[in-house]
Amino acid sequence: MSNDSHVLVEHRPDGVLSIVLARPERRNAITVAMYAALASAIENAADDTAIRLITLEGQGDDFTAGNDLADFINTLPKPGSDEDIPVWRLLRALARNQVPIIAAVHGNAVGIGTTMLFHCDFVLAEDGSRFVMPFVDLGLVPEAASSLLFPRLAGRRRAARHLLLGEPFGASQALDMGLASHVVPQGQLKAALTGLVAALLAKPPEALRQTQRLLRREDTQEILERIELENGHFGERLQSEEVKQAIAAFFAARAKSPA
Repeated sequence: MSNDSHVLVEHRPDGVLSIVLARPERRNAITVAMYAALASAIENAADDTAIRLITLEGQGDDFTAGNDLADFINTLPKPGSDEDIPVWRLLRALARNQVPIIAAVHGNAVGIGTTMLFHCDFVLAEDGSRFVMPFVDLGLVPEAASSLLFPRLAGRRRAARHLLLGEPFGASQALDMGLASHVVPQGQLKAALTGLVAALLAKPPEALRQTQRLLRREDTQEILERIELENGHFGERLQSEEVKQAIAAFFAARAKSPA
């Protein structure tokens, strides 16, 4: 069960833990409560040997528009506080996750909607998907160890185009850079996910899980250390005048745009 109505969590009889972002009216923008529900689902899967796979999807037109900025800003801990926040719980849970995880991406994957994919074992990207990480535009820095993992996948200069300039990229580019494992024709994402799940469930389960752990084992600690480093910078940036101005400009532009 999920503790947030906008995150649907189902433990299916076949051993699949299905997680669906279910806030389509807001393009699945992730609230603090949604982060908490996502973190709990991933954390709990680690202790449940009946869970063989995790799938992650988004309802509606988009995978996720990323952070719900208004909700996030309104629920930040006070400056200097050691309080943990749900988004950081989620990032650590993804880095430590030892259950094969498949993300099925369509529409827009913004900010954490892209960076969380670095921690998935398979990423199905539907043709027409759009990935963008606009952290610098908001006066922020990357998270989810993307400053470490993206250059490793794509090379430092291509990573700079998308982390420094914030250039969006599509499904074929995501495949070329190693972020996506498969590109799926439009309208066939659900069928492709079903097929991949069936193929993985047909494998010997313990061999599959141990192999997934071996693939991740070498750099888990380094990834966790980078996440903490990024979180520290991210927290500092949130108190800066640059961020206040950038977020004010974001909301002003959104208010002027057509509904």
